[in-house]
Amino acid sequence: MSVQVNTQPQNNQTNNSSSVSYFDGGVLGYVGITILTALIILCTFGIALPWAVCLKQDWITQHTVIGGRRLEFNGTGFGLFGTWIKIFLLTIITLGIYGLWAYIVVQKWIVSHTEFSS
Repeated sequence: MSVQVNTQPQNNQTNNSSSVSYFDGGVLGYVGITILTALIILCTFGIALPWAVCLKQDWITQHTVIGGRRLEFNGTGFGLFGTWIKIFLLTIITLGIYGLWAYIVVQKWIVSHTEFSS
């Protein structure tokens, strides 16, 4: 399944709001959320990484519209913390090999906590 994402509706498209997909976040907001999450991670020596990931993902989904419907992220840092601990321990036990799957595991968790807002 492929989703076309436009930053703005194009002139040759009909203005049917149910077929429009776009991202309305700005560069200042992105830079701000990126700096904030980096500071959270650095100041807590990585312990608050799940909360930082959720904070950034929440910002991304708040600014994403697909097919005329805005996305909503309902995950929490506490909810991701258990997955993060599992990834951390399995990466240590497997001498780093499980770390190759870490990004995929986190992405699956993020997608499972993302839905269309009502």
